[in-house]
Amino acid sequence: MRRSWFIAVAVCLFGVSLWAQDPVKVDPKHYKVESENAEVRVLRIHYGPHEKSVMHFHPDSVAVFLTDIDGQFTYPDGHTEKVSSKAGQTQFSPAGLHNPENTSDKPFDVILVELKGHGHPAAQAGGEQKGQASPKKK
Repeated sequence: MRRSWFIAVAVCLFGVSLWAQDPVKVDPKHYKVESENAEVRVLRIHYGPHEKSVMHFHPDSVAVFLTDIDGQFTYPDGHTEKVSSKAGQTQFSPAGLHNPENTSDKPFDVILVELKGHGHPAAQAGGEQKGQASPKKK
């Protein structure tokens, strides 16, 4: 009985830690914060040819594709989904975990506007949110 309880707690904690995987923290090579306030966080995303990330979470978001994209998402249950978009397109994405991969021979760039309080684990847990949006200094 004690062992079962320990396993249940470990699974819950592992699930929570996966749920909260911030792409900026777990994959700073591909994700940079451009600006942030209490309502949104704006990320600049850049992948080189055939680069792959790690499993991470985004709240409800709006993507603005700066270049054409051909890639693939792998989800926590192991299934994959091919993704493609053209430069200039926009797309709403519901909150979730994924592991993106650029399957193309060309790099891609995206601006992702994460909507805080819409599937965002920090907002649901009463987490800290920053003040006014301001451009990132380069």
